[in-house]
Amino acid sequence: MELASYADRAVSLVNTADPYRHRDTLTTCEQAKELLAPEGRCRVTNADVAELRAIRDRLREVFDAAESGRVPRAVQVLNSLMKQYPIRPVVTDHDGASWHLHLAEGAPTIAAVYGAKAAMGLAVQATELGFDRLGVCQAAPCREVFIDTSTNRSRRYCSDRCATRANVAAYRARRKEQARAAAANEAAQSGSSEVPATASPSKVMAGASHGR
Repeated sequence: MELASYADRAVSLVNTADPYRHRDTLTTCEQAKELLAPEGRCRVTNADVAELRAIRDRLREVFDAAESGRVPRAVQVLNSLMKQYPIRPVVTDHDGASWHLHLAEGAPTIAAVYGAKAAMGLAVQATELGFDRLGVCQAAPCREVFIDTSTNRSRRYCSDRCATRANVAAYRARRKEQARAAAANEAAQSGSSEVPATASPSKVMAGASHGR
């Protein structure tokens, strides 16, 4: 079983909320069921929604701390999550599949199952790739999170859409700055053709005497 794949659960959970744009898609049991679809059919209660939201806030803190270089804080929060939501592995051959591991079996709630897998997956990715791979989108105001698996550690955006939007905004800002610089240069050149306002008094007097 590839534990790192469970990190996607952490990303999906955190990205159900964007407090910077006042968006939240984890407020009802139906929305929670959609998030929990990878766990199979399950019964979801309002208590599960509340628990998932609490886990979400702590996972967000892990990403924010990692992004700002506060790795010890990210580790502290992640360790506390794994302590609260421990992995409970079992070997199973359900549905005619070959023997394989299932994680978090026997957890008290479906939210705890999800939290255990998300925390463990994120821990595996962070320790294998580095905490600097836990990214937060740089296309303001978006703050969705992602895990950078690029070979050169260059990813800065959560999606191609945000990357395009950021590039367009940067291009427009450059064009605006170029236009402003051109206007300033034109004004400076226009001003240089006029009689300097700072001519010395001696030159003014000399010119006046020659004119008599």
